[in-house]
Amino acid sequence: MTEAARPVHLRGRSVGLVFVGGALGTAARVGVSQLVDPVGPVPVATVGINVVGAFVLGWLLERLARSGSDDGWRRDVRLGIGTGLLGGFTTYSALATDTATLLADGHPASALGYAVGTLVLGLLAALAGIWCAGRRSGGPR
Repeated sequence: MTEAARPVHLRGRSVGLVFVGGALGTAARVGVSQLVDPVGPVPVATVGINVVGAFVLGWLLERLARSGSDDGWRRDVRLGIGTGLLGGFTTYSALATDTATLLADGHPASALGYAVGTLVLGLLAALAGIWCAGRRSGGPR
């Protein structure tokens, strides 16, 4: 089977874009996490990372969708930046682990606020990113 005949998720180029983007996103997340101290028991770096990542992903995917079909450079950007970079940068698995740790350490109110707050803020950030991208392009598609 030729490379072009393979499904996109099995093509070497696609896998490479996600790999490189994911490595860069993970490095950026680790850097931010090391720079931002927790507030009390709550790891606010994780909240910020997930909210910023949700906004950028919402904006990016909306801009790409409005600019044409998911092929060529648009697909490369979606895979490299959307799936790779932002997938490595955001860390909803850490959200689950941090929530469990807060619960285990006897901070149930902080755990609940952290988990629900991060999810709600992430959703609102993604919607804001979509809205900003739509506003920039001049309206609905």
